[in-house]
Amino acid sequence: MHMDPIMPYLVGSVAGILLLGLVLRSLKQPHVVAYLIAGVVLGPDGLGLMSDQTSIARLGEIGVILLLFFVGMEISLSDLLAKWKVPVIGTLLQVLVSVACVAGLGKVQGWPWSRVILIGFVISLSSTAVVIKLLQSRGDLEHPVGKDVVGILIMQDLAIVPMLIVIGMMGGVSPGIGAMALQVVGGAAVVGVLLYVAKAPKLHLPIGKWLKGDTELQVFAGGFLCFSLALVTGLVGLSAALGAFVGGIIVGAAQEDEWIHDSLFPFHVLLLALFFVSVGMLIRLDFLLEHAAIIGLLLAAAVLTNTLVNMLILRALGRSWSNSLYGGATLSQIGEFSFVLAAVGLQAGLIESFGYQVTIAVIALSMLVSPGWIALTSLLRKPGDDVVIE
Repeated sequence: MHMDPIMPYLVGSVAGILLLGLVLRSLKQPHVVAYLIAGVVLGPDGLGLMSDQTSIARLGEIGVILLLFFVGMEISLSDLLAKWKVPVIGTLLQVLVSVACVAGLGKVQGWPWSRVILIGFVISLSSTAVVIKLLQSRGDLEHPVGKDVVGILIMQDLAIVPMLIVIGMMGGVSPGIGAMALQVVGGAAVVGVLLYVAKAPKLHLPIGKWLKGDTELQVFAGGFLCFSLALVTGLVGLSAALGAFVGGIIVGAAQEDEWIHDSLFPFHVLLLALFFVSVGMLIRLDFLLEHAAIIGLLLAAAVLTNTLVNMLILRALGRSWSNSLYGGATLSQIGEFSFVLAAVGLQAGLIESFGYQVTIAVIALSMLVSPGWIALTSLLRKPGDDVVIE
């Protein structure tokens, strides 16, 4: 029987991810770290077992959508809306302070304001995929600081749209009035749906009773619920992941999420792993070694600055010092949507190829080092820190 030539590469890649996962689990590191390292080792600059970076990245993006869908099912919408001040004010302050910090560096380097704003936007975003996965693995998703962090991440996802508009305008590309109006209408619709779900006494999914016990159709029904709303928000110019999150909230409010979770969870694990592998593949080892000093300096500055800024914001909004430090460290890495902002900035001529490669390296490495940094700061948390200081 003919063997597909891709089979040895597939077996080698899966074996490599499994081996790294086992080793890092023995070191009490999250699987996210194993996936990132696997991307570096198995990618084009490593063993070359995984080379189709574009296809893997696209599959990984679906994994992020599924992740947000599952998170939505676990979130208490009433709690999230009751504490809107932390996400809204925290996100606005994070963006403003990040731009201000970069402005100081830009003044020394002689950067134009367009580049300062772009890089400020890039470092102000945290990784939804990394943070949610870590909060889940540490059991902190329902912790007060975990809820604060999730709220900030959602607001950051919403902030992507105006950021892209600003970057496009700085590069001489202004969105049409129709596109902007569609985004505004879409954002208003998302808010309206969330308010309706929060106030509705009880929700039911009509398809739930028809699919009871039919595991195969449950897979497709769950996928439809997740991806249909992701498609709608994507079509109106918002984040597809945001639509999946709203879909998860609706399913969770209907209290019929158990069969959907069980049906889609294996796909979620596989595709989310591919997302992190694709991030690891972005790290060019030759470029990293050649410019290790500047990349290391920028990495340390980004992680420490994000930690400090978010820590002070959470403290100012009434959180304890240890929870504020832990929340700041949790948001210390640079997010996956920053890749999009950097790519748009390159196309708009706001940064050159060298600056783009440095940015990509810093983003990817920040995801790699953040689990260890978060684990370190969590050691300072004490019993009773769940109390919110008003």
